[in-house]
Amino acid sequence: MQLKKIHHVAIIASDYQRSKAFYCDILGLEILAENYRAERDSYKLDLALSGDYQIELFSFPDPPRRINGPEAAGLRHLAFAVDDLDAATESLKQQGIEVEPIRVDEFTGKRFCFFRDPDQLPLELYEE
Repeated sequence: MQLKKIHHVAIIASDYQRSKAFYCDILGLEILAENYRAERDSYKLDLALSGDYQIELFSFPDPPRRINGPEAAGLRHLAFAVDDLDAATESLKQQGIEVEPIRVDEFTGKRFCFFRDPDQLPLELYEE
């Protein structure tokens, strides 16, 4: 088997409309398709970044909460590449998003920082 690339990441939102606004209006992802699945009382929103299919945003009635922070077993965080970390963090802050202090990757020397989506899922901005 030879993997080519990551096709998508799936996220379950506790408040679909709030998360849809966050990923589309604040982060700027493009809607490719939005479907309501009546049998599951669930939305499935396909989002793209720079034309590539990246995120499936789901809603389900009463999903269980994440138990603890990024050191829990499972997906640790989702990282987005940016050209200008200072401008990206300032844009988030202007929209009321709390951003952790900028750090430097000890192995690559690149700058990065973390912030959270409406369900407190950890997201990272990584300066290329």
